[in-house]
Amino acid sequence: MTVLQVNDTQVTCKGILFDKDGTLLDFLQLWGPWAETLLEQLGSHMNELGASYTIKKEHVLGTLHHQEGHIIGYDPQGPLAIATVDECTGWLAGQLYVAGMPWNEAITTIRRFSSIAMREVRQRKLAEPMPGVLNFLQRCRAANISLAVVTSDSTAAAEDHLEWMGIRAFFTSIVGCDRVTLGKPNEESALLACRELHIDPHEAVVIGDSNGDMQMGRHAGVSHTLGYCPQLEEGSHLVDAHAIIRHYDELSIITRSGEDEIT
Repeated sequence: MTVLQVNDTQVTCKGILFDKDGTLLDFLQLWGPWAETLLEQLGSHMNELGASYTIKKEHVLGTLHHQEGHIIGYDPQGPLAIATVDECTGWLAGQLYVAGMPWNEAITTIRRFSSIAMREVRQRKLAEPMPGVLNFLQRCRAANISLAVVTSDSTAAAEDHLEWMGIRAFFTSIVGCDRVTLGKPNEESALLACRELHIDPHEAVVIGDSNGDMQMGRHAGVSHTLGYCPQLEEGSHLVDAHAIIRHYDELSIITRSGEDEIT
């Protein structure tokens, strides 16, 4: 039997379902430049139309900016952190529609801006694993814990980002938003990942940085939902987490009824 020890709690664990952005990889390093490029293009285009954002710039995607305009933080409950690319596209196209652009042109324009921003992301490949991730994945492998990624990103993009970080081989299942009808917080993604790992949901643990991850896990009936939040002063948004961790070193993996700990 393999158990995952979180603080003073031990949870039977045959598989772990990870969120990707902000959980496995540094969210801001990858998606900050994408959002900056997208917002710059959108802002310039709206100026050409003689219009401006209907809300404050930082509220458009849920971003924090320093005085020079660069993104230095984000709202873990905002569109940038949680929405799919398609959802962001629709939301941003609404700004152009309000500015007087026909909806079909607005959608086409935002898709073009997003494509340009994504091209820069792919050129830079700025995907770095969160502290302690590699060691924890290695410990999971040694304990024969099956691993999956469940993300609001596309499956192809998730595959690329995991490859850039050199950790793709750890995961048996990758479930992107394009593989399900209903994304997070619906349970469909988690249930598909469990089927592909050949485990029952109650044998799985979910680790994620948004409450949508926690709700997905609870709806699917997983044994434990772990909120990942490195910032000591934050984490209040993870209301449906069974527990919150700040670093992967806080997790212990114990095998053979507690006789051995995987370190």
